[in-house]
Amino acid sequence: MQQNPTTKENMLGTADVKTLLKQLAIPAITAQVVNVLYNVVDRMYIGHIPKIGALALTGVGVCMPLIMLISAFAGLVSMGGAPRASVYMGKGDMDGAQRIMGNCFTMLLVLAVVLTAFFYAFSEPLLLAFGASENTIDYAVQYMHIYALGTIFVQLALGMNAFITAQGFAKISMATVMIGAICNIILDFVFIIVCNMGVKGAALATVISQAISAVWVLYFLRGSQTKLKLQKKYFVLQKSVVFPCLLLGMSPFIMQATESVISVCFNASLYRYGGDIAVGAMTILTSIMQFSMLPLLGLSQGAQPITGYNFGAGNAERVRQTFRLLLKSSLCYSLVLWVVCMLFPKAVAMIFNQENETLLEYTAWAMRYYMPMAGIFGIQIACQQTFIAIGNAKTSLFLAIYRKILLLLPLIYVLPILMEQKDRAVFLAEPVADLIAVVTTATMFAYQFRKAMQNLEAQKQLLL
Repeated sequence: MQQNPTTKENMLGTADVKTLLKQLAIPAITAQVVNVLYNVVDRMYIGHIPKIGALALTGVGVCMPLIMLISAFAGLVSMGGAPRASVYMGKGDMDGAQRIMGNCFTMLLVLAVVLTAFFYAFSEPLLLAFGASENTIDYAVQYMHIYALGTIFVQLALGMNAFITAQGFAKISMATVMIGAICNIILDFVFIIVCNMGVKGAALATVISQAISAVWVLYFLRGSQTKLKLQKKYFVLQKSVVFPCLLLGMSPFIMQATESVISVCFNASLYRYGGDIAVGAMTILTSIMQFSMLPLLGLSQGAQPITGYNFGAGNAERVRQTFRLLLKSSLCYSLVLWVVCMLFPKAVAMIFNQENETLLEYTAWAMRYYMPMAGIFGIQIACQQTFIAIGNAKTSLFLAIYRKILLLLPLIYVLPILMEQKDRAVFLAEPVADLIAVVTTATMFAYQFRKAMQNLEAQKQLLL
């Protein structure tokens, strides 16, 4: 059923691309930063629990790979479904877009039930496998059991919020994250400090905050302002609707889900060749990379509704404009980041630690080994996220597997065999994988994007 695009959708197809990207990207970047900051505050509260703070913080830290995995499953559905909904909106097929959103809603509920049962039942052996000790396992299990019971709220808050962004309501999407962050900070104080509930209080605060965010998202998607409305008639799962969404979402899912595996492999190799100080340096470097990636992710999230909508509308030139602007913005940011890290590595490291001079010196030279390709990583993000926005599931999936599984993982173990300085070889695995991945991605994108735009223009000519 074809419908005329609404005013908001017309903006995606007619407004100045530069202005649109700014309007959509700034709230997305803000949401990413706020999300990280409230996690930092969460850990600060836990770390200051009297007598048990250090052990409790370590125990909760071990939970992070499992929490990242739960979030990755939300991305599996939403990061595939939301871009497809944007494309259907661009075609004027609002019925099809709402059917995608309704099916993704049901899929998120199904995943929530399965994940809750799995992580509640197997949290202890999983946490032990990810580094919990006999001193920290009790705190980790306490946190994870409560967090697992709130999986449904995590899935709905993260998963359905993507459909708000897909419609161009970036500020509403940002509000989802900010509401959860503010509630979490307040409830952490109440449960941990006032009620003296310890780690259980931290987990409960997180679950309640996610529940409030989920209610906010669902209220908006059932309200009058949204263009895509949650309706019961679209909740029945259909293979032809769900499978393409899952296939397209597989790329961001693999990128996020494998982070924990990569982290374990890096730490194990660095501990073997460089000891605790090498692992400490890697912790700082990983934090820098994760935090510095937030603007790139925000930019790509801002570009996704514009790209997807105009691709669906057959407007190849606006798709090209959006990609060029995304590429320039991402590349400029990543180059600035590279310059700062290469010229002032010790100053950057001091953001995370100012007391251990040995750690700072080690991290400073390690940063130059680990991040020399950070300047061109904006190309990787811009190309890979545009593949997702135009629905090219196979290529985006291949690139995610290629960089993390086929390149980075083997290099972590192969390079130390080839080099005398083993710890430096481990750090070099990242830039070597990045360089090969960026060249491959740019080459594939140049060919496939040009072909996709030519096909889009040919289809439009047939309709004229």
